[in-house]
Amino acid sequence: MPEKPCICLKHVSKRFGKKTVVEDVSLDVHKGEIFGLLGPSGAGKTTIVKMIAGIDEATSGTIHVLNQKMPDLQVMQRIGFMAQSDALYGELTALENMQFFASIYGLKGKKQKERIYDVMNLVNLTEHIKKPVHQYSGGMKRRLSLAIALLHEPEVLLLDEPTVGIDPVLRQAIWEELERIRQNGTTIVVTTHVMDEAEKCQRLAMIRDGRLIAVGSPEKLKTETNSETIEQAFLYFGGARG
Repeated sequence: MPEKPCICLKHVSKRFGKKTVVEDVSLDVHKGEIFGLLGPSGAGKTTIVKMIAGIDEATSGTIHVLNQKMPDLQVMQRIGFMAQSDALYGELTALENMQFFASIYGLKGKKQKERIYDVMNLVNLTEHIKKPVHQYSGGMKRRLSLAIALLHEPEVLLLDEPTVGIDPVLRQAIWEELERIRQNGTTIVVTTHVMDEAEKCQRLAMIRDGRLIAVGSPEKLKTETNSETIEQAFLYFGGARG
């Protein structure tokens, strides 16, 4: 018996009033892979990850995460979610922000302290841990948001444009860490419009105008379209759909 997908979307659509932002999307994400949602701004990527996270509900279709139909509160506690906008308390220090979110996740005492310093070290912010967040740069806030998403060692990690505003050296370090996390069995879904980041995913779903236009490994998508780059493949699939 093949292993059930970690995340499964079947004929998922999302409408806000009369506007359809996601239309009839079906895809599977396997356990322990980095799965990319690639598309321009406004393509529907954020809406898809919010529905996977259980924050938004699909208008039609079904979403299962870890074999449970979403939204499901117990499953939501097994998910780490990093939104595009940083949900941080500016008047608190980074440490106080971390302690607040750790307590929500049920982390206490020695375990809480260990996890906070582990993830702060990971995102290279340990020396700024006692600084109020309103003094952080945009890139530092992104890194702190990533640290918070990783605090409770989630089984599924959902990252919405995680490296926006982060310098190239740290962006590389974060991707190396995501690969390590994946190798430890965590399933990662990341939205991006950066083509070199798309190359780092095991598989990609290309999204345009709320529709799925192609799914596959970067190599497969390039081979299918006789393209040298993911960008060329995206343009091919986007044009082929007409």
